[in-house]
Amino acid sequence: MIPFNLPYLTGRELHNIALAHGYGQLAGDGRFTKQCHRWLEVHTKTSKVLLTHSCTAALEMTALLLDLQPGDEIIMPSYTFVSTANAFVLRGAVPVFVDVRADTFNLDEKLIEDAITPRTKAIVPVHYAGVACDMDSIMEIATRHGLKVVEDAAQGIMASYKGKSLGAIGHFGTYSFHETKNIISGEGGALLVNDKAYIQQAEIIREKGTDRSQFFRGEVDKYSWQSVGSSYLPGELIAAFLSAQLESADEITNGRLRIWDKYHELFQPLESEGLLRRPIVPDDCQHNAHMYYIVLPSLEIRTNVVNRLKEQDVHAVFHYVPLHDSPAGKRYGRTHGDFTNTYVAAEQLLRMPLWIGLEESQQQHIVSIIQKELVK
Repeated sequence: MIPFNLPYLTGRELHNIALAHGYGQLAGDGRFTKQCHRWLEVHTKTSKVLLTHSCTAALEMTALLLDLQPGDEIIMPSYTFVSTANAFVLRGAVPVFVDVRADTFNLDEKLIEDAITPRTKAIVPVHYAGVACDMDSIMEIATRHGLKVVEDAAQGIMASYKGKSLGAIGHFGTYSFHETKNIISGEGGALLVNDKAYIQQAEIIREKGTDRSQFFRGEVDKYSWQSVGSSYLPGELIAAFLSAQLESADEITNGRLRIWDKYHELFQPLESEGLLRRPIVPDDCQHNAHMYYIVLPSLEIRTNVVNRLKEQDVHAVFHYVPLHDSPAGKRYGRTHGDFTNTYVAAEQLLRMPLWIGLEESQQQHIVSIIQKELVK
């Protein structure tokens, strides 16, 4: 069987976990958490990074930092994971769904401005597959309209746009370290605070609404409840595991890129024959090989390919159901414009197995199964 994903171990994770236990602190913000913070701040050139127990938690923190009120609007793609919308719906905000681009399946920057209303507070670009949105255009629109930008870079660690790390371009960025991501800790995430004016409030929100972080730095003589917040920090065992992964981030990314490049080479003849479309990566974007997908001509053909792969014990998967079509999306959000490209992604995109250790012979086997199905 060829699974869709296999979590990668560097070999140092369990050693780090034992060390964390030996240090006598298993709650959050211990030595390994601080190591992760430093690593991420240095490598992304971000003002402040705070580990969270998930990317969902990091997104929820941005909703609190934006002080969203019921009826405020957030512009985002419909083709994304539920957390992108849910984090803001929890504060009473309204997700305004727009279509994605035909090439990258990222938020279509050309549709944003027409979706802005007096209630709009933020734009949430999602960097699909670790390929950057057009951040220059998005930041220019946000600046002109006085809006904040929250980068959902759940899939974007170690990827960049014009040399800038994804997640470190907008006012806030969020990462995921879920086991299906490139750099993992099982569950886990991070909030990148790129506007220094929000750092202190972000620390307070993350620590149950208290100024506990300032207390431990000796900036206040006791800590107390300051504002609305929750417990968003992960335990130290999660950070210990993540620290080992971050130390090997370049190695992991390069390994995934080699697999991605081989898929791209193997699928090229099928694209030339018009049987499928390969991923498109704009020149300004350095992706991280988070996923390799193909776009097939129709839902029927994709279903046939999935079934044929399954018969051969190959697990390939499609992705999101458009949020605007979901029961909660209809209840809590609204749409702006049509969703031609969103439906293409939802009905025709198929993700290939991609994990460190996947062998070239396995990739060739996968592509040959698909080829046989498409040309029969």
